[in-house]
Amino acid sequence: MRVLVVNGPNLNLLGTRRPEVYGATTLAELDELCRRWGAELGCEVAVFQSNHEGALIDRLHSAVGRCDGIVINPGALTHYSYALHDAIEAIAIPTIEVHLSDITTREPWRATSVITPVCRASISGEGTAGYRRAIEMLAATPS
Repeated sequence: MRVLVVNGPNLNLLGTRRPEVYGATTLAELDELCRRWGAELGCEVAVFQSNHEGALIDRLHSAVGRCDGIVINPGALTHYSYALHDAIEAIAIPTIEVHLSDITTREPWRATSVITPVCRASISGEGTAGYRRAIEMLAATPS
């Protein structure tokens, strides 16, 4: 199985941006963890991060025929990017949404995700372990 892990805006600042909310793990460390967790499950994991909505959409489009599952943390795009929603829906690749913090217990504007309806599952508030759980869920998905 080939899994693509996609991280959106500001996730390149993991480890330094509000570690009390997002944790001390850097994006490079998270990428390596995801690759290792995938390997343990027999999955090849590719990673991608961008602060640009269009780049995220282009990467999702390019996953068609190349990836069997997607883990996505859309960052703040979670709350308003119908373009990202439409891209996930259009590619029809099993996708799991992940958030390091529990978006439902933070500012009111963070509580709603426009991405969740087109995902198989949404994991929120488990820190980096949420990524592991998402990869495990995809690995358990029948082909």
